[in-house]
Amino acid sequence: MRQGNGLMSADIRLVSVTGANRALVAALEMAADQMDFVASNAESLDEAETDGDARPRVVMAGDRVVGFLMYEAPQDDDEARIYRFMIDRVHQGQGYGKAALREVLDEIMRLGHISHVSICYEPGNEAARRLYRAAGFVEEGLDEDGEMIAELALPGGQP
Repeated sequence: MRQGNGLMSADIRLVSVTGANRALVAALEMAADQMDFVASNAESLDEAETDGDARPRVVMAGDRVVGFLMYEAPQDDDEARIYRFMIDRVHQGQGYGKAALREVLDEIMRLGHISHVSICYEPGNEAARRLYRAAGFVEEGLDEDGEMIAELALPGGQP
């Protein structure tokens, strides 16, 4: 169990979106200066209902909903893509993002068929850049929408 900023990493876990927590996820808010960086959680939850590859996850700190993320890891592909990741504005700066990223990477590794993970973010989102770089992601360049693509090779995998 790792500890940082008073946070025990065992306190952070990912759970599935359910009828009981869906409204709490939709109510999460980004900080004002981050609003343009991530799609709304309500939009993401709607998208997940029609996308069979989407894996939406609620970030829990104990019994509190503190964030949301979504990724895909199709069985016929060796790449997983994290394409939504946010921590509620009142819970930012407490280590939840770092712990949640560690949890989702562990979950992806346990799938067994993934050798690398990609994530996209707005180039101006310095907090995201620092978080992903610290986790070992390497920037590959901009995609067709102008978002930065970063890749992480998983242990034992080939990028």
